[in-house]
Amino acid sequence: MNETAIQIAYLVATALFIFSLKWMNDPQTARRGVLAGVAAMLLAVIGTLLNPEILTSNYKWIAIAVILGTVIGVPLSWVPLTAVPQRTALSHAFGGLAAGLVGVAKFYGSFQADGHHLSQFSVAALCMEVLLGFLTFTGSLMAAGKLQEVKFIPSRPVTYKGQNFINLSLLVIAVICCVLLVIDLQQFYYLFPVVIGLALLFGVLLIIPIGGADMPTVIALLNAYAGLAAVAMGFVMDNKLLITAGALDGSSGLILSIIMCKAMNRSFTNVLFGAFGQVQASTTQGEKKIVKSATPKDAAQLMENASLVVIVPGYGMAVAQAQHRVREIYDELTERGVSVKFAIHPVAGRMPGHMNVLLAEAEIPYEDLVEMEEINPDMPQCDVCLVIGANDVVNPAARHDKSSPIFGMPIIDADKAKTVLAIKRSMNPGFAGIENELYFADKTLMVFGDAKAVAGEIVKSLASEGDGGH
Repeated sequence: MNETAIQIAYLVATALFIFSLKWMNDPQTARRGVLAGVAAMLLAVIGTLLNPEILTSNYKWIAIAVILGTVIGVPLSWVPLTAVPQRTALSHAFGGLAAGLVGVAKFYGSFQADGHHLSQFSVAALCMEVLLGFLTFTGSLMAAGKLQEVKFIPSRPVTYKGQNFINLSLLVIAVICCVLLVIDLQQFYYLFPVVIGLALLFGVLLIIPIGGADMPTVIALLNAYAGLAAVAMGFVMDNKLLITAGALDGSSGLILSIIMCKAMNRSFTNVLFGAFGQVQASTTQGEKKIVKSATPKDAAQLMENASLVVIVPGYGMAVAQAQHRVREIYDELTERGVSVKFAIHPVAGRMPGHMNVLLAEAEIPYEDLVEMEEINPDMPQCDVCLVIGANDVVNPAARHDKSSPIFGMPIIDADKAKTVLAIKRSMNPGFAGIENELYFADKTLMVFGDAKAVAGEIVKSLASEGDGGH
């Protein structure tokens, strides 16, 4: 009876995981997708606990794990939206650590009992689980540290001579150790800790040469690694639900990585070994570029008299938590009959969909969020393009400067608008570490200050002018 209940729970959980991914593909059904995912995980846990061997012999450890997970997980659910990318990276780290520890326990538990009970296939799956799990653990911790701008983990790429050779050598050695373990476990069992150590080290060395500009892709890629580790764990534990859920997780992460790479016109190898985000030395030494500035009141007047305003949100908006003030600008302008659209770049922010989440929180109508490919043909008709904290995704250098690290990356054509307003704290470069040509253009006016404060001043100016008009 228990076995039947377990299989039914697993079957329903599998279906819910699939529907969860399907529903999260559309903003209208995204909330339902999240609830389906939660229900699927709950069913998976209940189904596992129905196994009498697990519950009767390990309930104390399970209780401790639940308590620890709750103590760590609840505070992580309260992070602001700006910290969601690093929280996501931490989730991948915990997933990778769980897979790695399960693999270690299974290996030494089976080996001490009788190593011959592990087939060559099981050993191969164990090696894959441990390798992917532990490199995901340390790699995700490094990614979270870079995103959080932890002092001892620089957000800029850290490169050194022979770096790619060293990284690939470590990976090759780890794979050779795994092959030897599969060939003769009894003879080479001592190589298992070596695989663990190499995986932990490789995870760190894999991420340190990657800059903040590539973090959306890296997070998606780490998600894929965590999913593949879960698949391997499923084969080791003979658990079909783990295999299915891990495959869904891994494939979705891989597909998302491909989408991100396409959005930046880059390859996986370029992301992993290109050190995108390195600060470039200035090629025009001695030349001082001039920018034109404007006040929030100037910005309000320009947008008030426009027919079409396109807002390009970026990470600066997320940091300032300015999305609600931006919604107020949207409301003020639309009340005056101004058409307002939001241009969404696939890699704006620090994780896929970052801007969509922020703007959805501010309850901005989803139909006014327009993808880059759809908005670019309309940019020449745009009267005012308001860039809020975005940098590399609107940099014209991506089109023509072959020496630029972002050359070839599709951008939002903000420079084709009749007037550009750019809200920034300072002229510091973005993640790619290069100056933005757009900010020095004749048609661009810089509005310096915190995005939330500036947006608030724009709202006040619009409101006062509206009252004066009545």
